[in-house]
Parts: sequence; structure tokens; C-alpha cells
Amino acid sequence: MAGRDVLPPRPPWDDYFMAICHVVATRSTCLRRHVGAVLVKDRRILSTGYNGPPQGLAHCDELGGCYREQHQIPSGQRIELCRALHAEQNAIIQAAVHGVSLDESIVCYCTNQPCVTCAKMLINANVVRIVYERQYPDPLSVQMLTEAGVELCPWSSTDTRND
Repeated sequence: MAGRDVLPPRPPWDDYFMAICHVVATRSTCLRRHVGAVLVKDRRILSTGYNGPPQGLAHCDELGGCYREQHQIPSGQRIELCRALHAEQNAIIQAAVHGVSLDESIVCYCTNQPCVTCAKMLINANVVRIVYERQYPDPLSVQMLTEAGVELCPWSSTDTRND
């Protein structure tokens, strides 16, 4: 068609959902890392989540800092000693609160590889594929996800899968 502008190429689906994941992560109030998660089925967003404390509770910056940093707790250890819920947990909770079914074939896009607690929850939430950008030091998580048949897909912005 004459006079029509040429559109830039559309991003592959993984790039599209990971970009949204990064926007979701901007809502995080965690002082250590900002994490976002997006739950998708049939290329439709079902729910999103970011890491932060339960609703109505104070954020770490309002309490004088990160408890884990103050006690020198290394990343990937003693995750129960944190005020925040993880992004994946919040995405699952938001789906439940709003009556969104996570019935089958769910894909989870995360800025970080899930920890073992989130891995167990994602397995039970019918997640069959996890696309993540950054590694997380939790070999048990990888072991359990692999045993459950969940496909783990490290992502980079040049990834062209799922065009």
C-alpha cells in the first residue's frame, strides 16, 4: 500500500512477555532485587506479580533496611527470613484472589529463576514452562522442576523462540 509506514518487526512472544515482566518488576519495593512474574496461557496474560511484603504491611525501606542484609544472609539461603512474598507467589495469589483459573498449560515468565518454594507452587499451579532471565542459586529448585517435567528456558533478548 502506497504511503503506508513500514512497521518495525514484532517481537517474538518470549521477548514480549519478558518486557512486560520487567515493567511489572518496577513495582517491587525490595531493596535487594526487583523481580517480576507474568503467568500466561495461550499467549494471554492471566496474572502478574512482583516481590514485596503482604498488602498493608510496611516495606523494608520504611523499617530501616533489609532484614536479610542487616543479618548478612546470603542470596538463596534462609529465604523464609524475608518480609516479602516472591513475584511468582504474588502472581499465583492474584490469580486466586481474582478468580482466574490456572487449570493447565501455564507458562511463567520471570526475571529470576524461581527458588524452591516458588518452584513447588508453580508445579502445583500447572506451570509447564518457565522462561527466566537471571539464575538463582537453588539447585533443588531446578531438580524438582525437571522431575516434574517443567521446561526451564533461560532467556536473552536475542531469543527468537516462539515467533
